[in-house]
Amino acid sequence: MTAHWLVKSEPGCFSIDDLAASEHGATCWSGVRNYQARNFMRQMQQGDTVLFYHSVTNPAVVGLARVVREAYPDHTAFDPADQHYDPKSSPEKPLWDMVDIQWLETFPRPLPLPLLRQVRGLEEMELLKKGSRLSVMPVSAAAFQRIMELAHQA
Repeated sequence: MTAHWLVKSEPGCFSIDDLAASEHGATCWSGVRNYQARNFMRQMQQGDTVLFYHSVTNPAVVGLARVVREAYPDHTAFDPADQHYDPKSSPEKPLWDMVDIQWLETFPRPLPLPLLRQVRGLEEMELLKKGSRLSVMPVSAAAFQRIMELAHQA
């Protein structure tokens, strides 16, 4: 059964357009340094769908991707020159994982956070809970369906 997820990215660092422009429209989703978000990534399965969310400026769900490679060690944690370096993580004992995602669609219009907060049926979505800061989170089938309907309304 396909699960649904949401990943957050600052568009100035990596946007939905960057994902679409990546080779084969795919990239590794690296740099997650929160244990709960990492554990969610470890649950992701090939073929799961991923809502792509631009955070910070004009936060909004902006597109759709899918998981094309399940969790594996995040090599950026091993590189002292990388901004996501973690000296406690090593190739022998990796602490952090990443998945590969592939672009599927950029929505015709972004679905801004204030709009999502007003949509009946999304009240329980982790993204909308006060203080929620996770960069990777599960999305219920019902919430995913509702967001897809909103994304494709004429």
